[in-house]
Amino acid sequence: MINNVVLVGRMTRDAELRYTPTDQAVATFALAVNRNFKNQDGEREADFIKCVIWRQQAENLANWVKKGDLIGVTGRIQTRSYKNQQEQRVYVTEVVAESFQLLESRGQQSNSQDSSFGNSSSMDIQDEDLPF
Repeated sequence: MINNVVLVGRMTRDAELRYTPTDQAVATFALAVNRNFKNQDGEREADFIKCVIWRQQAENLANWVKKGDLIGVTGRIQTRSYKNQQEQRVYVTEVVAESFQLLESRGQQSNSQDSSFGNSSSMDIQDEDLPF
């Protein structure tokens, strides 16, 4: 079986870093990932994908990546469940990230509000030019 995920998106907020009782770091975060098409109003929509990352990678993410940063994540999809306070079964589907990569410098982020991949002033690429 294959369960691989590759995402490129922007952090919706700073990662929330916690530690388990056995002192393992775990960080939760969400990525806003643009869809490859526009809606009927001509606007691009995004999916907000919940992610979790463990150990040293969790500490690195929490220390170096901030809200709005563009990152790449590799990992797998996982579904888990728990009972809430009302004894109802709640299901959660999330990406368990194995690694991440910061995809732009701090200077590029402030210049790239309309571009998903940094400063686009040197290239003129239209959506219809992209193969995906």
